Amino acid sequence: MWGGLLGAMAGIGLILVVTRIAVLRRPQLATRVLPYVRDVPLRDHGPGLRPVSSAPTSAAAGIFGPSLRSAAHLVERVLGGSSSVRRRLERAGLDRTVQEFRIEQVVWGLVGFAAAAAISLVRALGGVGGVGSAVVFCALGLAFGVFARDNRLSTQVKNRERQVLTEFPTIAELLALSVAAGESPVSALDRVVRRSNGALSEDLSRVLARVRTGEPVGIAFESLARSTGLPIVARFATGITVAMERGTPLADVLHAQAADVREAGRRLLIETAARKEIAMMAPVVFFVLPVTILFAFYPGVLGLRLTTP
Repeated sequence: MWGGLLGAMAGIGLILVVTRIAVLRRPQLATRVLPYVRDVPLRDHGPGLRPVSSAPTSAAAGIFGPSLRSAAHLVERVLGGSSSVRRRLERAGLDRTVQEFRIEQVVWGLVGFAAAAAISLVRALGGVGGVGSAVVFCALGLAFGVFARDNRLSTQVKNRERQVLTEFPTIAELLALSVAAGESPVSALDRVVRRSNGALSEDLSRVLARVRTGEPVGIAFESLARSTGLPIVARFATGITVAMERGTPLADVLHAQAADVREAGRRLLIETAARKEIAMMAPVVFFVLPVTILFAFYPGVLGLRLTTP
């Protein structure tokens, strides 16, 4: 029986290898068509005109891709909230679509399902638990994986916004110095973007790209104000737009906004320290104080026991 099983597996493997080699030797549609449509804009290129890679990841995507996409559509219908997910992806700086994020949720759910199934199998081999509890546990593992990816996205958004708040005063001061030195807002933005890196620099680089494609500076900063989830950055973008439209000194506006952000960060630090002060008392009250009392009173109690007749 084992010999027949191993022979069948070897035969299936050889068939898969031969089939894959035959597919790789066949010229792709993109290879034949792309030389004649290179001047067509990229938005007119459909998925069939993209070159197909022969890497193992592309083979796995071709095999499991349709099933994952179907599962992603099911998750989208059950959970919904595609607009919220799209906005959070933009705020997190992730270059993904909603469908790709749903596929990642499905993959995380499958990982949770596999972990729960492994634990259920170990418990079943040990004679603990039944089929019903195993099914419920696997379903909970699947749901946990799906919601864990969503929670991870929210954490990525918070981390990126925290990084933006940390970078904002320095970026604003650099812009103010460049403008005060006589450069135009676009030139100052270009100089700051080229000499800095980080989350806020990426947002400003996208604004600069829109300006270079012909979009007015005010409209580009207004789009930044609409897409960001931080009121400080939105006020910064709106302030630049208003200063350029009404002729307000831009350097003074940027210096004032940088000072406001530093003051807000100082207040936030004081509030965080006040909240952490109560949390710092927990180890003192529940760990250090009982040990101190034990070391202080235990010798006396032991001495009383030894001297009592």
